[in-house]
Amino acid sequence: MAKIITKTNLAPAVYEFVVDAPLVAHKCHPGQFVIIRTDEYSERIPLTIADFDREKGYITLIVQAVGNTTKHLCDTFNEGDDILDVVGPLGHPSEMGKFGTVVVVGGGIGVAPVYPIARAYHELGNKVISIIGARDKDLVIWQDKMAAISDELILTTDNGSAGRKGFVTDPLREMLEAGEKVDLVLAIGPVIMMKNVAATTKPFGVKTTASLNTIMVDGTGMCGGCRVMVGGENKFACVDGPEFDAHEVDFANLVMRQQMYKDQEALEYSCGGHCKCVEE
Repeated sequence: MAKIITKTNLAPAVYEFVVDAPLVAHKCHPGQFVIIRTDEYSERIPLTIADFDREKGYITLIVQAVGNTTKHLCDTFNEGDDILDVVGPLGHPSEMGKFGTVVVVGGGIGVAPVYPIARAYHELGNKVISIIGARDKDLVIWQDKMAAISDELILTTDNGSAGRKGFVTDPLREMLEAGEKVDLVLAIGPVIMMKNVAATTKPFGVKTTASLNTIMVDGTGMCGGCRVMVGGENKFACVDGPEFDAHEVDFANLVMRQQMYKDQEALEYSCGGHCKCVEE
């Protein structure tokens, strides 16, 4: 059991859960994830660890209500409730080091998993430039948190309702075209965003990493749902990643993999009448 300490609505259908999970908090590193089951009738889903507090034993999970279990979690679980299972940390941690200038790019809910990685880069003495983006100002999350651990923060929205109008690749391209020395780019967000980030940096030969956590299903390498071609080889995002060289990722294959379970994810959650959602 893992008790929900706080639950905060960050944006439409996006919630922040701070969860009491001391064993995970003491062991996890930026870039890793957990597998949760909300109750004994729940499917297992992977969620990236967006923050952690080793002293308190807390981890932070950002959940977007898009599928059966995420909707069930966001709609019916509140502060003080227990999540049945929180297993982890899983996946390889992000590559850490003093690279120089690091540009981290977070799109939509991808800002959350970017945060602990950017913070770690900053603590190691890197110059961190954060570019975060969303479709609309109401969908921007953790802007203040990102600003606090960044040397420079750039916000973009598709419609110009906050920050500069455009996409996250626009300021990135401008930096590179201006000759600014960038030693590493990390992108986390929608697949099309990561694809465009990779396409932007490739002509400049800038090392670029993409986190493929968005296509994980089982999280342990058993289901094959996150199989993707990287450098001409089959990889599993959950056990071989989730981070890979973005210039080696076959994004066309990745999009196909991502769509495989779309119909199943759209099914309504049903607990069979065994859990507290019946009472609400």
